[in-house]
Amino acid sequence: MEQKRAQWGSRLGFILAATGSAVGLGNIWKFPGKAYEGGGGAYLILYVAIVLLIGMPCMLSELAIGRASQSNMVDSFKRLGHKKFTWTGLVGWVAAVVIACFYFHVGGWVLRYVYAYLAESKEVYADPLGFFYGVLGYDSVTGASRFPWETILFAFLFTAASAYIIIRGVKGGIEKFNKVGMPALFVLLIILLVRSVTLHGALEGVMYMLKPDFSKINGHTLLSALSQAFYSLSIGMSIMVTYGSYLPKEDDLEKNTLVVCVMDTLVAIIAGFIVIPAVFATLGSESVGKGGGFAFVSLAGVFREMSGGVIFGFLFYLLLLFAALSSCISIIESVVAFLTERFGWNRTKTTLVSCIILFLAGCLYTCSQAAFDIKGIWFDFVNGITHPAFCDAMEFVTDRLLIPLCSLGCCIFVGWVWKPESAVAEAERCGKKFRMAKAYSFLIKYVAPAAIIIILAVSLFTGTTLS
Repeated sequence: MEQKRAQWGSRLGFILAATGSAVGLGNIWKFPGKAYEGGGGAYLILYVAIVLLIGMPCMLSELAIGRASQSNMVDSFKRLGHKKFTWTGLVGWVAAVVIACFYFHVGGWVLRYVYAYLAESKEVYADPLGFFYGVLGYDSVTGASRFPWETILFAFLFTAASAYIIIRGVKGGIEKFNKVGMPALFVLLIILLVRSVTLHGALEGVMYMLKPDFSKINGHTLLSALSQAFYSLSIGMSIMVTYGSYLPKEDDLEKNTLVVCVMDTLVAIIAGFIVIPAVFATLGSESVGKGGGFAFVSLAGVFREMSGGVIFGFLFYLLLLFAALSSCISIIESVVAFLTERFGWNRTKTTLVSCIILFLAGCLYTCSQAAFDIKGIWFDFVNGITHPAFCDAMEFVTDRLLIPLCSLGCCIFVGWVWKPESAVAEAERCGKKFRMAKAYSFLIKYVAPAAIIIILAVSLFTGTTLS
């Protein structure tokens, strides 16, 4: 069975695929705003430290579990002789299922904006907020709502592209796409970076990102950096366990983990140096923001004020599209891997049926944004049982509960049950000594679990989403 299991065709293929998974929309539309709020260079220093101390040990642990078990996230714990921890894999798998539902649709929004900057830039510039509401099926002038058929169509196209890549397999689909997609993403990053820092007035933004302002480092900043690093690296969603299970035994897990974390962090930092100077130069520092609303609405003002803004706006959303697609296929792969391995189902049929079901469920995510009053359910210890918009409820259940809970389970498993020595032994199968073994053992047993417990506690006991 182990010999028949799919494997990456090359170390580069794995690194690009894992980086593609980690590099998501949050790197580009959330990190810059968080860096601005956290004192520019001071936030960068804090963020890098957290990636090294918490992100890397968690990612290495998930990769080690996957490669040692040669199995999907749910079944990996049983394969390693600890069936009681199957719950951890199930939590991560359910998180991937829910995230896939709305990632299909957010990817569709991005694709819609790629088209908009090709064919409808005047409409976008005329009323950025109104245009975005229109994409979501709401008329901001009349207050009328409609089913957003056009946006759903773009989401379907995004879903179809994701399904096609997954059907092609690990080597022929995921790896092949990322060998093109990731270099293209970095080329787009460099083009946008050069344009941003050469804008008149951009130097102030560049200096803000380079000069640390430690006066802005506080408890909130620490939590912001902790959550950004944690959610950025694709841990807690069964992805890295699944990707790790496709790694040959001779691959260096320690080096691979370091490279993926560095590349993911580099993308986030470059995105910061694209967005912050561009906003400083066009709209002013007070307009810096983060999240989907900032990316789809506020940045339209930046591109409108920029010479050649239509071209660079198109390139920016193309960048987002590559980031969204590379992340989405990793999520779907972890979903499909469990179903095909556990039940022996055909990969093509499983992928098609899964993607159709998740796409249809995700329609509620888009429709509940603005067009229709569709409610979900959520509970925390501050507000009790509440009924937020369905789209918010989907994000609450993954970001506030499932992802950190899965990661905590993995840390406890590796740190106290399977033992760090087992993960170190797996890492050393390549024939090289794991030089940071003692530090890794301490971090995965004490530091990483403590950080994740803080994320869970803040989410459930203060009602705050840290992602």
